[in-house]
Amino acid sequence: MTDTIAEMRLPTQELRDDIPFYTKVLGMRMDMIYPADDPRIAVFSGHGLRLRIEKGAPESPGTLRILTEDPDGFADCQRSLTAPNGTRIEIEERHPPLVMPQTEHTFVVRRLKDQAPWIIGRAGMHYRDLVPSRLGGSIIASHIRIPDGGPVPDMVHFHRVGFQLIFCIHGWVDVVYEDQGDKMRLTAGDCFIQPPEIRHRVLEASDNVQVIEIGVPAEHVTEIDHEMMLPTPHLRPEREWQGQRFVYNRAEGAEWSPFRLPGYIYRDTTIAENTKGVAGVQVVRRGQGAPQWAAHDTDILFTFVMNGTVTLMGEGRDPYPLEQGDAFVIPPGMRTCLSDPSDDVELLEVTLPGTFTTTLG
Repeated sequence: MTDTIAEMRLPTQELRDDIPFYTKVLGMRMDMIYPADDPRIAVFSGHGLRLRIEKGAPESPGTLRILTEDPDGFADCQRSLTAPNGTRIEIEERHPPLVMPQTEHTFVVRRLKDQAPWIIGRAGMHYRDLVPSRLGGSIIASHIRIPDGGPVPDMVHFHRVGFQLIFCIHGWVDVVYEDQGDKMRLTAGDCFIQPPEIRHRVLEASDNVQVIEIGVPAEHVTEIDHEMMLPTPHLRPEREWQGQRFVYNRAEGAEWSPFRLPGYIYRDTTIAENTKGVAGVQVVRRGQGAPQWAAHDTDILFTFVMNGTVTLMGEGRDPYPLEQGDAFVIPPGMRTCLSDPSDDVELLEVTLPGTFTTTLG
């Protein structure tokens, strides 16, 4: 294999001023310097980077970001400084803590017929935003589809999240997960919970597979793991990632019980139990009795209409006739009623946290 390296070129006016800064302050190693009688070029390496600092180079000095587990112990506790050649240096945490924004509560209705644009995202998947406001950055809810079936050009990756749900509403998709055995097929009505930082890879999908993906917070980092091979050799179904277990919940053979809202029944996905209450996910259908007005006290309550029709009544608002593909968010304390459900109505309800109180009337 050819020995190939890459380096970034930065300009300087006086190389001798840069050498002590890059070696002593930033802790890099000087690998080359030339010509000997009047040096114009020096090459430094360190922190996963190779820099070529060249006198009179035409580029702008740019910004160099150094990520470290101890930013306050690096560069004499300075978090921002400027090199003699003008390059700005920013010292940041290697793995900054996950920030959970405070929820900006609002009533949201998103209709499929409003023709919200589909955006081509990661691995060629099409994304439709179901909560454009993101409730202040606290949640992202996406309707995702892969129009053309077959192998998916994905890599082993993970997400730095607080909670993530994948719920299949049409077709099927094959995914393999760290420490969970061979590939699993998610079909319509099934769901995965992907605990924070679990490695996984999407392998193959049917034509027009569609899933609902919920992520908390809205903005989170996806990282590629170039080292791990999936499937892993160990099967560890009881393993926890930041207190959460992987869940593969299947629709087939599910038991149905009276829902928290009269007039409906539900099946539990066990996600509240396996996330220790971080979130709850229920599939809801028409039951016996008349729907009633109700309010809740959970932080986020998101619902997606998977099938049929229903009318969302909101206190002080006009009725919203909803159908397949529509979504809504009900803020805590707001009285609503899901009236006139069709016999085939089926809803996906996601709540954060998973344990809360519903007040009827």
